Amino acid sequence: MSKILMIVSAADSLVLADGSTHPTGFWAEEVAASHKVLSAAGAQVDIATPGAVRPTVDALSLDARGGVSETDAREFRAYLDGIDDQLSSPLPLAEVA
Repeated sequence: MSKILMIVSAADSLVLADGSTHPTGFWAEEVAASHKVLSAAGAQVDIATPGAVRPTVDALSLDARGGVSETDAREFRAYLDGIDDQLSSPLPLAEVA
């Protein structure tokens, strides 16, 4: 079995050039679709983040503001809910060999 390490951002905001803070996170489709395809192919997919911080999904990646249909958003939410155990306890990136 292949082992794959998926490194996911733990950032939940960005400071813009004007000094304001903008909410952010990982793009739902990137994590859900990749994890799904790799797992279906028989790979063991581990998730790691800097500091083992639970990653935050970018809200725009789950609605029309981000160009995501309601059908796709439901599918991504459902898949992410199904891997919540991995998302809630990611490996600490600094300790992954």
